[in-house]
Amino acid sequence: MKILIPNAKELNTHLESQSFQGLTEASQEILAVISQMMLEDLADFYKLKLDKAQLELDRWQRMANGQARLYLAWQLYDGLMYRYMSRRDLSPAEVAYLEEHVFITTGFYGAINVFDWIAPHRLDFQGSLKIGQTSLKQFWRQQYDQLVQDDELIVSLLSSEFEAVFSPAIQKKMTKITFMEDKDGQLKIHSTISKKGRGRLVSEMARQQVMSLEALKCLQPDGFVYREDLSTEHEIVFVKTI
Repeated sequence: MKILIPNAKELNTHLESQSFQGLTEASQEILAVISQMMLEDLADFYKLKLDKAQLELDRWQRMANGQARLYLAWQLYDGLMYRYMSRRDLSPAEVAYLEEHVFITTGFYGAINVFDWIAPHRLDFQGSLKIGQTSLKQFWRQQYDQLVQDDELIVSLLSSEFEAVFSPAIQKKMTKITFMEDKDGQLKIHSTISKKGRGRLVSEMARQQVMSLEALKCLQPDGFVYREDLSTEHEIVFVKTI
């Protein structure tokens, strides 16, 4: 079983870190392409103002120079989903579960474990970056597929942007998780609900050592409850009444 979660733009570097250890060949190829960009190119690529783009440029240059610091991936990423995970005082069983089952999809490092050490960076699959003549999604597809090809259960907490990196055959095997709120009988989905729910769900799965869909359906993370009437074979829907 694999549980797939997306990376995040928000980063927290006020953490324990270690010295740069180099990159895989694939990540080196991406870095070589990005390193050719000027500040204005990066600003356009990220759709950021120049001062914000300068921060990203500095991060890439530190990696290219071997001066970047490394952080545990799921501690470095600090978006809403990550902040709603339990990331402190974990039991040995929870740590073992996360190491074996939970993986982060990234545009620079590929699909990595939550406990892998990575450098601060910003890269997703929404831009037009190409490695040679290959799109970033196609560049990582084989590595993404290999990660989960032998798993019978693939729990996707990904957006469509990240799911699209996987081949269609793998996407068909995924079980997607959807979070909704029920307010006065009206069901709604929005990004805040989804991100909070994903974070709570990952931690609850680790705490209860969930290994099956039936066990997953029994969870009630942060008040969300499984709704059989809204779910399908490949989509599990949790609803929270407010």
